[in-house]
Amino acid sequence: MLVSADILKLFVLYRSFMGKEIVFGVLVLALILFAWGKIRHDFVALICLLILVFSGVVPAEDSFLGFAHPAVITVAMILVVGHGLKKSGLVEWLGNYMVNLSTNFTIQLALLCGLVCFASAFMNNVGALAVSMPLAVHIANKNGTSVSYFLMPIAFSSLLGGMITLIGTPPNIIISTFRSQALGVRYRMFDFAPVGIGLAIVGILFIVLLGWRFIPKRIAKDNDDPKFNINDYITEVKIGPESNLKNAPHSTIYDSVKGNIQILDIIRNKQLIYAPGRNFVFKENDIIAVQGDSNDLKEFIETTRTVLVGKEKGEHLAIGMENITLSEAVVMANSPMIERSASEIHMSFRYGVNLLAISRRNKQVVKRIDHVKFQIGDILLVQGESEKMTEALDRMGCLPLADRGISLGEPKKIALAVGVFVLALVMIITRLAEVQIAFTVAALLMVLFKIVPIRDFYTSIDWPIIVLLGALLPLGTALETSGGAELIASQILVFQDSMAPWMILGVVLVFTMFLSDIINNAATVVLMAPIALSVATGLEVSPDPFLMAVAIGASCAFLTPIGHQSNALVMGPGGYKFTDYARMGIPLEVIIVLVGIPLIHYFWPM
Repeated sequence: MLVSADILKLFVLYRSFMGKEIVFGVLVLALILFAWGKIRHDFVALICLLILVFSGVVPAEDSFLGFAHPAVITVAMILVVGHGLKKSGLVEWLGNYMVNLSTNFTIQLALLCGLVCFASAFMNNVGALAVSMPLAVHIANKNGTSVSYFLMPIAFSSLLGGMITLIGTPPNIIISTFRSQALGVRYRMFDFAPVGIGLAIVGILFIVLLGWRFIPKRIAKDNDDPKFNINDYITEVKIGPESNLKNAPHSTIYDSVKGNIQILDIIRNKQLIYAPGRNFVFKENDIIAVQGDSNDLKEFIETTRTVLVGKEKGEHLAIGMENITLSEAVVMANSPMIERSASEIHMSFRYGVNLLAISRRNKQVVKRIDHVKFQIGDILLVQGESEKMTEALDRMGCLPLADRGISLGEPKKIALAVGVFVLALVMIITRLAEVQIAFTVAALLMVLFKIVPIRDFYTSIDWPIIVLLGALLPLGTALETSGGAELIASQILVFQDSMAPWMILGVVLVFTMFLSDIINNAATVVLMAPIALSVATGLEVSPDPFLMAVAIGASCAFLTPIGHQSNALVMGPGGYKFTDYARMGIPLEVIIVLVGIPLIHYFWPM
């Protein structure tokens, strides 16, 4: 029995030691995969979770408890409520009113940045940016100003706004749960506001007065050329008596030509047939509008033995042609098309639109566009029926840009949405309900009042973020329970004799900023919060300033387009290069460090 007890102790010690080593190995793997970017963040989190489970660090029965975590539920419900505020047209109504106050560039930029910052304090950062981007593009085009001067500033403003409230960004909600574990009390709704508002004001002042000048004018002011030049890639052919397309189904096109050829529409007896299905049968004398590059078009005509007609607009005045429109749209972060191509999803059949062109990082893709896998921030030129275009783009997860009018929203719907949101805030502030319960009630009311269509209840949730949080939270717990966080903190505390506590606070803030520029901000908080708590324990000071530093740092992904979805979203429409973000981002992060540390120290003393 004694021998067995000794063996058990040795096993426990060995497992404890190996647990720490495994956690560090998984942590390094996570950082490498996050920075690499070839595997989606949510799948990286699942990989890490499974390694921890199979290695015995996380018990199998506890492996998916993260998905029941209050932070995960809160984030999901806030996304639904934020979608309701977006659908109501509130932000667009405010934006349209504000921009009409002045035609001065500086004032317009300040109003736009302030609007996005305010909106992102109470709804998802990307959602606040998304409803403001068409407005920014509209103003830039109207005033003949480079759109690049507007889009990066409002993207950065969306990150600044997220610092202000508990619900402004998922990192704040996660930080609140770590505080609950450490001190038994969560952060309240506006506990982040004293520091967050100060940093948001300073940040926006810098962006509006000086920062935008660091942004290159990627899109020329006087350039009247369209973003897409597709005229050379669209033509019309006629099915003659010798054509092998005669009496053949639409699917024949895909079998006979391997190049990038798309059938846009068909004119038969002066009647327009738009986006024909795969089983549509061609007839003699049909005139087909086809799109592809010159080599593919030549191959198509030779292979199908069709007759070249021309490409001049209006040559064939078909009935129904006036209802077909073009629209530019940007691919959003929650688009179901990401990492899939137009041919894979049968785009014209599923959504009723034709893909004409793709612009990525301000460069047009002209070869085999139906095989290009969509990415966040891609700008698409699509053709479709005017009445159905808005619904189609919404289903595609794309945000219309150039051809979108400014919607003012419905007063009744705006009032209902604001009322539901305020009710949730009141429930939280008066402590009538926990934040996850209050926003679940609000999300349900958004559906019951038909502010959010029931079909949007689940589609408005950013599921990759939910999976990321649910799968990654056990890694944060393992980092703490294995002693890994304490070990990292001890390395930082080596400098406590030569550095004041506020300087160590600065180290935590800067390192968190660095991580948020290369990995997801929620993942940054999950990894850094246990370390921050261990540092505070080692210094024998309050953990609050260190948790605040992590929360602020996680929202400061200003150096790269990959650090936050808001940055990626404006890259294509703004015509930015990867290095453009650091031009304004570096001085902004320096300002936040210089201003943030005193603010944190004042409002959250050690």
